[in-house]
Amino acid sequence: MYAIKVQSRFSAAHSLRGYRGRCEELHGHNWKVEVEISSEQLNNISMVCDFKEIEKKLERVLQKLDHTYLNKLPFFKRNNPTSEKIAEFIFSELKKLIKAKGLILKRVCVWETEDSCATFAEDRYA
Repeated sequence: MYAIKVQSRFSAAHSLRGYRGRCEELHGHNWKVEVEISSEQLNNISMVCDFKEIEKKLERVLQKLDHTYLNKLPFFKRNNPTSEKIAEFIFSELKKLIKAKGLILKRVCVWETEDSCATFAEDRYA
């Protein structure tokens, strides 16, 4: 199995519902997002795929989040805008854009701070 990872960033504000502490108040983060794509086979030029192709698709997804108040977006009206649910949202949206045969979106990690991240993957062994 081969895998590649790409990273990007977005900035947004949120407030956590049901949380007791400072994070229940409106605040923002500069999130880092890491995406892992895998494939059992390499393409005709010995790549999983071009990094730029995944970066472009990730940017399309992150544009929906960048410089927004996450709580106002439809997905986060139904889901608390935690890092875990942000990772799930990005995974779901990115999966719709990755259509190349043999490519598997393995996981999305969302770094809220330099030291703290949450990961979403459909496969519990990912």
